[in-house]
Amino acid sequence: MTAKSSCRVCQSPVTEFFDFDRQPLSDAFLLPDSDHSEEFFYRLTVGMCESCSMVQLMEEVPRDRMFNEGYPYFSSGSAFMREHFEGLAKRFMGTELTGDDPFIVEIGCNDGVMLRAIAQSGLRHLGIEPSGSVADAAAEQGIRVRKSFFEESTAKEILEADGPADVIYSANTICHIPYIGSILDGIAALLSPNGVFVFEDPYLGDIVDKTSFDQIYDEHFFLFSAQSVAAMAARHGLELVDVEHLAVHGGEVRYTLARAGSRTPAPAVTELQEQEHERDLHTLDTLRGFGSRVLTIRDDLVSLLRRLKKEGKRVVGYGATAKSATVTNLCGIGPDLVEFVCDSTPAKQGRLTPGVHIPVREASAFSSPYPDYALLFAWNHAEEIMAKEQEFREAGGQWILYVPDVRTV
Repeated sequence: MTAKSSCRVCQSPVTEFFDFDRQPLSDAFLLPDSDHSEEFFYRLTVGMCESCSMVQLMEEVPRDRMFNEGYPYFSSGSAFMREHFEGLAKRFMGTELTGDDPFIVEIGCNDGVMLRAIAQSGLRHLGIEPSGSVADAAAEQGIRVRKSFFEESTAKEILEADGPADVIYSANTICHIPYIGSILDGIAALLSPNGVFVFEDPYLGDIVDKTSFDQIYDEHFFLFSAQSVAAMAARHGLELVDVEHLAVHGGEVRYTLARAGSRTPAPAVTELQEQEHERDLHTLDTLRGFGSRVLTIRDDLVSLLRRLKKEGKRVVGYGATAKSATVTNLCGIGPDLVEFVCDSTPAKQGRLTPGVHIPVREASAFSSPYPDYALLFAWNHAEEIMAKEQEFREAGGQWILYVPDVRTV
């Protein structure tokens, strides 16, 4: 029997199209001597709303389990992403933040990588960040941060203290939030009459096209598309007025919402919606076909790793990413197949990956000595990583990739 749940956007039935089975929290890296019997698991299933077409998880993980004082991801860790956010900050300062005493709010500001340039320019700003470790990092750089979750009540408190926002921005955060109605009601309350809400998140179309199934994990509750975002916005007095396809993180879309009727939608909105319709992106047949390809990748990756082990080859992982939890746990990849995962994040080093408990070591372990193969979990940064690790290739090493299919390079 197909599982059902209620849509978090419109409360219509949601039909499941893929089950990733039992999964751990994607960013809960364990200490080796901790009580592993207390590790939290949940069932990761994904479905589509029969009415508004929103793709979403069937089961919600409590937010304080995912985003807390020990949250280990820092946005400024990638040079490419630093450049991405700095460029956007300059764009905002040249377009939306040019009026009299403009004000920008960022939901999920992380370590302040986007707000840094804005703060340095002396513009009014506020970062909202519930994860203590990264919020503190932002505050240390002179960024004004409120350490809390954003919801309608938060927005009203900000409005009373600071007035309306000309820009509300969020990157890789809105898709994390199941209580989306409260978020959008808060945005509608806080936004100035001609203000914009701009957010960027992984794009359903790219996930389906590339079979990048590891973009589906506990933190990514929604998988947005132009069609589903437009329907969602309309329920809260907002309108989708622009879209921009981004190459970051394996394929994202930057959505711009405004108060309904306040701006003329760009042609790009209709163009992307038409593309989605032509591709049958919002049909269960298309999404179930995606699920079938996921299973093929699972089988091919496990087969390759087992063959390499039989041949006596050393395989290590590169990048202890949140999304790697989906791959390793779906495929059953543990330290018997992948010796360790190297990562540059100190908070992850010396710990074990969620669920399958592969040791995480410092970045320098990658070359001490180089392995025969490196399973690239941070595939969305492949170009940047491969350029940095040219000596690995020169030493005869090969990368293992699994998006959009399993191969070695």
